[in-house]
Amino acid sequence: MADAFQVDIVSPEKVLFSGEANMVITRTLGGGEIAFQAGHQPFVGALVENHTRIFLADGTVQDVAVHRGFVEVSSGDVTKVSLLTDVAELASDIDVERAKEALERHERTLKDEAIEAKIADAVAGKARANARLTAANSFTA
Repeated sequence: MADAFQVDIVSPEKVLFSGEANMVITRTLGGGEIAFQAGHQPFVGALVENHTRIFLADGTVQDVAVHRGFVEVSSGDVTKVSLLTDVAELASDIDVERAKEALERHERTLKDEAIEAKIADAVAGKARANARLTAANSFTA
Protein backbone atom coordinates (compact mmCIF):
# COMPACT_ATOMS: atom_id res chain seq x y z
CA MET A 1 0.00 0.00 0.00
CA ALA A 2 1.23 3.49 -0.85
CA ASP A 3 2.32 5.83 1.92
CA ALA A 4 -0.22 8.45 3.02
CA PHE A 5 0.33 12.17 2.49
CA GLN A 6 -1.56 15.40 3.22
CA VAL A 7 -4.15 16.74 0.75
CA ASP A 8 -5.85 20.13 1.03
CA ILE A 9 -8.45 21.76 -1.22
CA VAL A 10 -8.51 25.46 -0.51
CA SER A 11 -10.67 28.29 -1.83
CA PRO A 12 -10.46 31.96 -0.87
CA GLU A 13 -13.37 31.44 1.54
CA LYS A 14 -12.47 28.17 3.25
CA VAL A 15 -10.64 24.87 3.36
CA LEU A 16 -13.05 22.58 1.52
CA PHE A 17 -11.16 19.39 2.31
CA SER A 18 -8.15 18.39 4.39
CA GLY A 19 -7.07 14.83 4.98
CA GLU A 20 -4.63 12.00 4.36
CA ALA A 21 -4.61 10.17 1.06
CA ASN A 22 -2.65 7.53 -0.81
CA MET A 23 -3.28 9.05 -4.26
CA VAL A 24 -4.87 12.07 -5.95
CA ILE A 25 -5.93 12.06 -9.60
CA THR A 26 -6.82 15.39 -11.22
CA ARG A 27 -6.65 17.02 -14.67
CA THR A 28 -4.26 19.78 -15.70
CA LEU A 29 -4.38 22.24 -18.56
CA GLY A 30 -2.67 20.78 -21.59
CA GLY A 31 -1.44 17.78 -19.63
CA GLY A 32 -4.44 15.53 -19.17
CA GLU A 33 -4.96 13.50 -16.03
CA ILE A 34 -2.13 13.28 -13.55
CA ALA A 35 -1.78 11.16 -10.42
CA PHE A 36 0.16 12.08 -7.29
CA GLN A 37 1.43 9.73 -4.60
CA ALA A 38 3.82 10.09 -1.68
CA GLY A 39 7.32 10.97 -2.86
CA HIS A 40 6.15 12.76 -6.03
CA GLN A 41 8.54 15.39 -7.30
CA PRO A 42 7.58 19.04 -6.69
CA PHE A 43 5.00 20.14 -9.24
CA VAL A 44 2.83 23.14 -10.07
CA GLY A 45 0.09 22.98 -12.69
CA ALA A 46 -3.04 24.79 -13.82
CA LEU A 47 -6.27 22.85 -13.28
CA VAL A 48 -9.16 22.63 -15.73
CA GLU A 49 -12.75 21.77 -14.82
CA ASN A 50 -12.61 18.13 -13.82
CA HIS A 51 -13.63 15.28 -11.58
CA THR A 52 -10.79 14.94 -9.07
CA ARG A 53 -10.48 11.70 -7.11
CA ILE A 54 -8.80 11.57 -3.71
CA PHE A 55 -8.05 8.01 -2.61
CA LEU A 56 -8.12 8.36 1.16
CA ALA A 57 -5.87 6.51 3.57
CA ASP A 58 -8.92 4.71 5.01
CA GLY A 59 -9.67 3.10 1.62
CA THR A 60 -12.55 5.34 0.58
CA VAL A 61 -12.60 7.80 -2.31
CA GLN A 62 -13.52 11.48 -2.03
CA ASP A 63 -14.93 12.68 -5.36
CA VAL A 64 -14.64 16.41 -6.03
CA ALA A 65 -15.76 18.66 -8.88
CA VAL A 66 -12.95 21.19 -9.36
CA HIS A 67 -13.64 24.29 -11.43
CA ARG A 68 -10.16 25.45 -12.46
CA GLY A 69 -7.34 26.59 -10.25
CA PHE A 70 -3.87 25.28 -9.48
CA VAL A 71 -2.31 22.16 -8.02
CA GLU A 72 0.92 22.31 -6.06
CA VAL A 73 2.90 19.33 -4.86
CA SER A 74 5.60 19.90 -2.29
CA SER A 75 7.96 17.20 -1.19
CA GLY A 76 10.72 16.70 1.30
CA ASP A 77 10.24 14.63 4.41
CA VAL A 78 6.47 14.69 3.76
CA THR A 79 4.56 15.03 0.49
CA LYS A 80 1.70 17.55 0.39
CA VAL A 81 -0.79 18.10 -2.44
CA SER A 82 -2.69 21.39 -2.43
CA LEU A 83 -5.51 22.22 -4.83
CA LEU A 84 -6.10 25.96 -4.90
CA THR A 85 -9.38 26.87 -6.55
CA ASP A 86 -12.04 29.53 -6.52
CA VAL A 87 -14.75 26.86 -6.71
CA ALA A 88 -14.79 23.16 -5.87
CA GLU A 89 -17.61 20.90 -4.67
CA LEU A 90 -17.55 17.63 -2.80
CA ALA A 91 -19.69 15.05 -4.59
CA SER A 92 -22.07 14.90 -1.61
CA ASP A 93 -22.78 18.64 -1.98
CA ILE A 94 -23.62 18.59 -5.70
CA ASP A 95 -27.22 19.22 -6.75
CA VAL A 96 -27.39 16.65 -9.56
CA GLU A 97 -30.71 17.86 -11.01
CA ARG A 98 -29.46 21.43 -11.16
CA ALA A 99 -26.24 20.27 -12.86
CA LYS A 100 -28.21 18.25 -15.43
CA GLU A 101 -30.39 21.28 -16.19
CA ALA A 102 -27.28 23.45 -16.59
CA LEU A 103 -25.70 20.91 -18.94
CA GLU A 104 -28.83 20.82 -21.10
CA ARG A 105 -29.06 24.62 -21.15
CA HIS A 106 -25.41 25.01 -22.19
CA GLU A 107 -25.76 22.33 -24.89
CA ARG A 108 -28.79 24.18 -26.33
CA THR A 109 -26.82 27.43 -26.32
CA LEU A 110 -23.94 25.76 -28.16
CA LYS A 111 -26.34 24.39 -30.75
CA ASP A 112 -28.26 27.62 -31.36
CA GLU A 113 -25.92 30.51 -30.56
CA ALA A 114 -23.74 32.48 -33.00
CA ILE A 115 -22.28 35.15 -30.68
CA GLU A 116 -18.73 34.17 -29.67
CA ALA A 117 -18.95 35.43 -26.07
CA LYS A 118 -22.12 33.43 -25.43
CA ILE A 119 -20.54 30.34 -27.00
CA ALA A 120 -17.47 30.70 -24.78
CA ASP A 121 -19.67 31.04 -21.69
CA ALA A 122 -21.63 27.95 -22.71
CA VAL A 123 -18.44 25.91 -23.27
CA ALA A 124 -17.19 26.86 -19.78
CA GLY A 125 -20.60 26.18 -18.23
CA LYS A 126 -20.84 22.80 -19.93
CA ALA A 127 -17.39 21.86 -18.58
CA ARG A 128 -18.46 22.82 -15.04
CA ALA A 129 -21.69 20.82 -15.34
CA ASN A 130 -19.80 17.77 -16.65
CA ALA A 131 -17.32 17.98 -13.75
CA ARG A 132 -20.19 18.14 -11.25
CA LEU A 133 -22.07 15.23 -12.77
CA THR A 134 -18.99 13.04 -13.14
CA ALA A 135 -17.96 13.72 -9.54
CA ALA A 136 -21.48 12.88 -8.38
CA ASN A 137 -21.14 9.52 -10.23
CA SER A 138 -24.30 10.05 -12.25
CA PHE A 139 -22.73 10.92 -15.59
CA THR A 140 -19.74 9.85 -17.66
CA ALA A 141 -18.30 12.48 -20.00
